[in-house]
Amino acid sequence: MFTGIVQGIATVAALVERPGLRSFTLALPPGFGDGLAVGASVAVDGVCLTATALHGAPGRVAAADFDVMQQSLNLTTLAMLQPGSRINVERAARDGAEIGGHPLSGHVDAMGRVEQIRRPENNHVLRIVLPAPWMRYVFAKGYIAVNGASLTVAEAQRAADGSGWFEVWLIPETLRLTTFGDKPEGALLNIEIERQTQVFVDTVRAAIDEQLGPLRPALEALLRQQGRSLDDLSPPRLPTET
Repeated sequence: MFTGIVQGIATVAALVERPGLRSFTLALPPGFGDGLAVGASVAVDGVCLTATALHGAPGRVAAADFDVMQQSLNLTTLAMLQPGSRINVERAARDGAEIGGHPLSGHVDAMGRVEQIRRPENNHVLRIVLPAPWMRYVFAKGYIAVNGASLTVAEAQRAADGSGWFEVWLIPETLRLTTFGDKPEGALLNIEIERQTQVFVDTVRAAIDEQLGPLRPALEALLRQQGRSLDDLSPPRLPTET
């Protein structure tokens, strides 16, 4: 498990193509690798990877190797990394650790695309487009993980087909500690939705399906005429942490 609080920025030092997977060597930020062991989990731009080899003095790891299977390359932005690419990294959470963000599994659900960047004074706003059906789980004031960072959704708009967009506002400290300042419009980002929200929404949708039965197509048609969907009938689950 991870907390969504990015602990540093690593750099791709080398990559090797192998049958069915790609192996990365990541140069780790100072102190990040202290105590890291082979088999340890690290979130790399939000993707949970396992350290397969370490480089550096004992207890003072400067770089580590990670294997990424083809399925993960197909579903995430890791396939786009090249030597010199910068990525957000976080070590696995320890028992009793403070969760400053929200619990993450490191299992990416989809890739979002930066549609628009705005820069009000001392802020950096990303509008991110998300494909169907994932926007049904995104609500204003709720949590979402973007490239491994736990962020609060400022605004969200869903289309009837389950796609849509959401916005996150980033302060200068977040930009300093992450790679978001590097991302231009059009960049792809790894998205992990908040699991409790997913369970809540899916439970409500299942209850609606059970209760409506044959009336569901008629209700969906009526909602489409209004530019809405069944997802709009699910009340948002607001965060319980600050």
